Amino acid sequence: MQFVTADTHFFHSDLLGIDDFAPRPFPDVATMNQTIIDNWNAKVGEDDLVYHLGDIALYFTKPARKSDEAVLEVLNQLHGHLVLVKGNHDSRALFKYLAAHNYEFNGRPKFEFHDVGVLMKYDHRQYYLTHYPLMLGIAPQIINLHGHIHHYAVPVKENINVGVDSPEFDYLSAKPAFGAPVNFHEVEEMVEKKAVDFAKRH
Repeated sequence: MQFVTADTHFFHSDLLGIDDFAPRPFPDVATMNQTIIDNWNAKVGEDDLVYHLGDIALYFTKPARKSDEAVLEVLNQLHGHLVLVKGNHDSRALFKYLAAHNYEFNGRPKFEFHDVGVLMKYDHRQYYLTHYPLMLGIAPQIINLHGHIHHYAVPVKENINVGVDSPEFDYLSAKPAFGAPVNFHEVEEMVEKKAVDFAKRH
């Protein structure tokens, strides 16, 4: 099965608490990290494919290698093969470190890397998977799945926020547990219900 997510922000202590940008009511980053890991693994199988659309983690240590090691340790606990699209908080150094420690299982690498985005097709619909929301213009057959803006939603029906803090999960009949990626059946539900909602508003 295929899944998509964004903005996990592992180790990002500044997001803890309740605020307007990304409310995460956890007492510490260890609890937040473990909650995401547990909810992810409860939904994603070991051989599933997960598109992570950027902002994996935000963690700075000296030496910097220690933070890369910590992020790798977390990612290795997550089920699935991870297709990583670079977010604004993802350094090239981190991607190089992950690439240097990549490995294969069941004939596919644990990590795959993309700087800008991925164009894919699912059930006769095209999706452009990016970190930043894109304004695609008149492209009714393409849906932009993105993260970056946390609890905001782009007021365009072709843009769907799939980050872990997304308010557009309210379109789902069953809201995912915090940090659990959404599968493409859920994405289709979000696309269809946002289109209906958009038509009512306009």
